[in-house]
Amino acid sequence: MPKNKNNPAPLWVSQNFLTGSGDIRRLLDISHISPQDLVVEIGPGKGHITRQLLPRCKKLVAVELDPRLCRRLEERFGGESGFCLYSGDFLKMPLPKGPYKVFANIPFSSTTAMIRRLTWAKNPPLAAWLVVELGAAKRFAGLPKENLTSLSLRPFFQARVAARISRERFHPMPRCDAGLLELQLRAAPDVPLAQQEQYRAFLNQCWKQGMSSLLTKRQIAAALRLAGLPQPGEDENMKYVQWLCLFRYWQGR
Repeated sequence: MPKNKNNPAPLWVSQNFLTGSGDIRRLLDISHISPQDLVVEIGPGKGHITRQLLPRCKKLVAVELDPRLCRRLEERFGGESGFCLYSGDFLKMPLPKGPYKVFANIPFSSTTAMIRRLTWAKNPPLAAWLVVELGAAKRFAGLPKENLTSLSLRPFFQARVAARISRERFHPMPRCDAGLLELQLRAAPDVPLAQQEQYRAFLNQCWKQGMSSLLTKRQIAAALRLAGLPQPGEDENMKYVQWLCLFRYWQGR
């Protein structure tokens, strides 16, 4: 059936919601959210997670794009202490200026954009727990091996897949299982924040054009040997510490 342009489908139909109270409680118990925290929830939908998240934190900023769902959320939680609703696009909203954490079941189609917004922000969250497709969660955590996405995060965040969630627990049911991606901000980043753009540019060029576009084989071998690290394997699948070593060497030439 063709879409009616005059009566478009609501925005929430593109999102897979986790509605089981037991499932939500299990995931929230994994998080380190405390009664002193400011928490941002992205895409709360009808408020299934919001209802259990509110009592666990000091203030909850719910960010919802769909106007119809915003009205329902305001009716349901508007009188609750600590509840704040932002009606609009998370990718465009101003992030908190002080310390904050994030817990969200984000639209799977927007995973990369939303995580980039959080992790590349001038004031990133102290921690984030994000329900995403399981494959995406593994990719950001560097499983089964490091990739451009995981390496871009590593100096600034510790990432892990904290839980696996069956696709059958969502409505509507997605095509694959999901995972709870946990991101913890490093107290002391491995790369100075002033160099994060150079670090990501270094990775991008190496990934697209080969490491030889920036360093010779002799330089690579010398840098790793001086740091006491192994040389790249035949498949050139290097660990994060090797990439970090080579970036520092490249910076210091």
